[in-house]
Parts: sequence; C-alpha cells; structure tokens
Amino acid sequence: MMKDVVISIHSRNDLDGEEDTIDFVTDGLYTYDGEVACLTYLESEVTGMEGTRTSVMVLPDKVVVDRDGAVMSRMVFQEGIKNSFLYDTPYGAATMHMDTRGIRSRFDSDGGKMEIDYVLDLEHAMVSRNRFQVTVREQKQIGAERVP
Repeated sequence: MMKDVVISIHSRNDLDGEEDTIDFVTDGLYTYDGEVACLTYLESEVTGMEGTRTSVMVLPDKVVVDRDGAVMSRMVFQEGIKNSFLYDTPYGAATMHMDTRGIRSRFDSDGGKMEIDYVLDLEHAMVSRNRFQVTVREQKQIGAERVP
C-alpha cells in the first residue's frame, strides 16, 4: 500500500575541494514490502531538475534511482561496483560513470533512512565526490489536514 510521506534529502558534492550542499524537503509516496523500499517524488527548482519525477528503489544489494521528465536517467548504486548511466537533459546527453563507495539503509513500513557515498566521473576524469542522505517519514493526519 502506498503511503503519503515527507522526504528529506541532504546532498553534499565536493568538486576540486569546493563543497556544495543542497537540502530539499518534499511530499512523496512510499511503499515497503518487508524487503524492498520504494519512494517517488517530484524534483523542484531547488535541485535544478524541475519537471522531473524521481523514483528510488532500495533493494538489499543495491539502490536504483530512475528519473523521468526534464532530466532522464537510471542510476544503479552497488557498493564496490562502477556503473555507467546516460544523463539526458534538455541541453544534451552524456554517459557518466559512478563508483559507489558505500550504502547504508534502514527502512520499515513507516519509512527510514539511506546514505550513499559515490564518486562521479566523465570520460575517466573525476567530476565530484558525492554523499547524500534520504530520510522518509510518514505524514500524519490531523482532522482533514496532513501534517509532516
């Protein structure tokens, strides 16, 4: 059963010693079947991907992030494995590579938390070191209003 949730994302990107952070909170949908957690949300101008729907599937051995809309990509995070993905934007497409350094996740029927640490490169040149945390918590109902 899909649940209404609040999704908080904290992202840190290190590019040539300069760190950039993004904090993003949005409403989304979430389901958990006892083994696999799935969440879906809409990106905004804060993330630079407005008009894009992001779906995240957290499996025991990997995390799959699908984006559809203004930005299209499918990223597969597997600890210790380098994966490639096509990053397609209105400005053009590029094949990116990522080396997942670590994944930690803990989800249950009420939500949970995930952290991923990875290095992104383009044509064998490091672009950035990235770390992001995603926290999912169920929205609570009070009367007819939803409260995060």
